[in-house]
Amino acid sequence: MNIYEAVKRMQDYIGDHWDEEITLADLANVSNYSPWYSYRLFVKLLNMTPSTYIRRLRLSKSALKLRDDQVKIVDVAFESGYNSVDGYQRAFFKEFGINPYDYSKNPIPICLFLPFKVYERKEKKKMEKVKNIFITLITKPPRKVIIKRGSKATHYFEYCGEVGCDVFGILKSIKSISGEPVCMWLPFKYIKEGTSTYVQGAEVNLDYDGVIPEGFDVIELPEATYLMFQGEPFEEENYSEAIDEVWQAIAKYNPEVIGYVWDSDNPKIQLEPIGERGYIELWPVKKLRK
Repeated sequence: MNIYEAVKRMQDYIGDHWDEEITLADLANVSNYSPWYSYRLFVKLLNMTPSTYIRRLRLSKSALKLRDDQVKIVDVAFESGYNSVDGYQRAFFKEFGINPYDYSKNPIPICLFLPFKVYERKEKKKMEKVKNIFITLITKPPRKVIIKRGSKATHYFEYCGEVGCDVFGILKSIKSISGEPVCMWLPFKYIKEGTSTYVQGAEVNLDYDGVIPEGFDVIELPEATYLMFQGEPFEEENYSEAIDEVWQAIAKYNPEVIGYVWDSDNPKIQLEPIGERGYIELWPVKKLRK
């Protein structure tokens, strides 16, 4: 087992057992290395200790529970591995800059810890076989989108270089009508001068009157019809190939066969590439005029 796979297995173990006691011996058992070497690998590839990683993950999961459920602070504190409410409150405030009680009453946007899985970069492989791409026609309601604009970005990596990679964590803390943050390629009419085509955002109801994070903007989108292109599940390290497969399918697809044409007045949408569900993009369409 290489070192990337070893650390990924430790991350997977933490993700599956975050609400249980986790020891370095547990992590060593899944990494197949000694506790000492497992610790060194974890710090080397993730730039933080296992204990810091676990603490931040537990605090972020507890924040979502406080946001979404009617729960007692004391119960969340003990579930998160703290022996006292005071200790949990101090840790929560240090991580998010707000007391957990105040947050539960008024869940403002905060920067959640969303760890990225490590994996070894590999050269792109040619597709060995044709993969299935599932296409579904859906309708999105009128909505607001809380967005963070870049300056020139046209894709994810340029965007992260301009605004940083913590934006997604802030957006994840906002209760979205779509259940997750979105990435968008904006049509010209939604782009402010000197800002990017590519943005990340959270879709909320039209009557949303919550806090808008500093440096973020709000746009209002009409009801729109989309074709959702969804690839097959993939191994996380093969995300680039999974994206390419969907893009190739979109490039070949003609919506006129189902009575639609592409709609350039609404944004294209990209969802976070998650291996177990497949890569997803949503492209706007409108009825073909006869």
